[in-house]
Amino acid sequence: MEWEKLISNKRLGLEEIHDLRKDDRSEFQRDYDRLIFSAPFRRLQNKTQVFPLPGSIFVHNRLTHSLEVSCVGRSLGNIISTKLLQKHPSLSETHISEIGSIVSAACLAHDLGNPPFGHSGEKAIATFFSEGKGVELRSKFTDSQWNDLTHFEGNANALRLLTHQFQGRRKGGFVLTYSTLASVVKYPFSSQLAGNKQKFGFFISEEQDYKKIALELGIRQLSKENEPLRFARHPLVYLVEAADDICYQMMDIEDAYKLKILTFQESVDLYSTFFTDKKIESIKNICKIVTDKNEQIAYLRSLAISIMINECTEAFMKNEEKILDGDFNSTLIKSMSEKARTAYNRCSEVAIQKIYHSRDVVDIELAGFKIINTLIGLW
Repeated sequence: MEWEKLISNKRLGLEEIHDLRKDDRSEFQRDYDRLIFSAPFRRLQNKTQVFPLPGSIFVHNRLTHSLEVSCVGRSLGNIISTKLLQKHPSLSETHISEIGSIVSAACLAHDLGNPPFGHSGEKAIATFFSEGKGVELRSKFTDSQWNDLTHFEGNANALRLLTHQFQGRRKGGFVLTYSTLASVVKYPFSSQLAGNKQKFGFFISEEQDYKKIALELGIRQLSKENEPLRFARHPLVYLVEAADDICYQMMDIEDAYKLKILTFQESVDLYSTFFTDKKIESIKNICKIVTDKNEQIAYLRSLAISIMINECTEAFMKNEEKILDGDFNSTLIKSMSEKARTAYNRCSEVAIQKIYHSRDVVDIELAGFKIINTLIGLW
């Protein structure tokens, strides 16, 4: 794959007026603005991130999470664009400097297709068709359509939402750029390859749209003729994925502290695993000035995020050739230095043990599964 082709400001559905506007916003900044002002994005405020919305204590919902992921994604993208221009000066005449804008827009959109109650909602929809009352409808669908339903996936639903065009006197919808759309597709293959993991990138209804995007951007196709469709990831997907992983892991610890699921010392210890002994001494001096414990946790969280941003950009540049070849089979998080990776894994272990399996979180997941299953059954 080539950077010159991968970064394109052509819009899906409006190819004929490609690159004609003249104002201070780039086409990728327009993508960001269209998403921010859209109804599907506003609806994220009523979807929980991990914890149920407790009222008096503010914790993250899907909207605040997406905004934070977008900020981290912009930082990752801006650093990568600078490093790429230093490494490949010939890219100066391309849109490579806009990577930060592309990634930030894709980050805003990454959760748009998730149903209420997140993964529990996805499982409820899939189970309804594979085991519930929806089994009665099997004869009305093709094998490919049935795979989509019985492996329902929020990521694929996001692409459906982003590429949907309303019919009328004038077609409407997001009409985003090719590069922003490609950067949202975390699993660029069909539901026939989802398996037990239930992860795929596009429904059969959007398969041709994604093929069109991939062909335009020069995204490598990994499947052979007559095989289920499968592509390499667009390189910027790795940055969107890293921004998401960084934010949910680091912010969930802060939320868990506010909800008293983790103690102050447990939270401090988790964040501190990212820092050197010298840095910890510097932090102690600052905490003598900033005495509010909530602010101290927020400060530690921001430092940990900063470290991970630098680690992930280093990992991206180190593996740039593999990423462009479509041969990078890991994540940027897993490719960080041993210290950062060990710290992140420790946070993940504690989150699974004490946060994601906590009573409040499990109760809302069980309730969500039942609610979604019941609502679908009312057709």
